[in-house]
Amino acid sequence: MLAAVEKAKGQLDPTVIIESGLAEGMNKVGTLFERGKLFLPHVMMAADAMTAGVEALKDLVPESKEGAKMGVIVNGTVEGDVHDIGKAIVSTMLQSAGFEVHDIGRDVPVRNFIDKAKEVNANMIGLSALMTTTLQGQKDVIDLLAEEGMRDNIKVMIGGAPATQAWADKIGADCYAENASEAVAKAKELLI
Repeated sequence: MLAAVEKAKGQLDPTVIIESGLAEGMNKVGTLFERGKLFLPHVMMAADAMTAGVEALKDLVPESKEGAKMGVIVNGTVEGDVHDIGKAIVSTMLQSAGFEVHDIGRDVPVRNFIDKAKEVNANMIGLSALMTTTLQGQKDVIDLLAEEGMRDNIKVMIGGAPATQAWADKIGADCYAENASEAVAKAKELLI
C-alpha cells in the first residue's frame, strides 16, 4: 500500500490521494466488515495501512498562511462510538490547513470535550458520530457547552455517516461537514 502512495505522490495532489484513495478504500473495508465479508483483523490491518499512508503524505499537504495558527480545534468521536478513522483524517487535514488540533480520540465522554476545550482555549469542537445510536452525544456536548456558558464562544462542527445538515440545524451545531475537505472549508469560514 505504501508503494501505491509513493507512486501516486508524484502524480496526484496529496489531498486527492487521502480522500479518493485511502479514505475511499477504508470506507469500502468498513462496508465489507458490516456485511460480514471481512473481520476485525482485516479492518485493523486496513486502518494501520491507511494511517501509514496518511502519515507519508502529511508533509505534502500544503499549509496555509505559512503555518500560522488559524484556530484551536478539539476533535473527537462521541461517547459510545469507537469509530475514528474518518475523524482522524479530518484532524490531519485540519492540522495541515494550519489549525491547532487536539484529537481526543474515540468514545469520548461529553465532559471531556468541555474540559479539553477549556484547557486549550478552543475556538471549535468537532464531533464525530458514526452510528445513529450515538448521534445524541453530539447534542449532549452542545447542551453542556450552553450550560457552562461557553456556547457563544465555541463553534461546533458535526460529522459522521448518520449526521446531516438537518440534524446540525436541529441540535444547534454551527455546521455539518460531509468529508475532510468540507470540514477544512467550513472551519475556515467559521474561524477566519
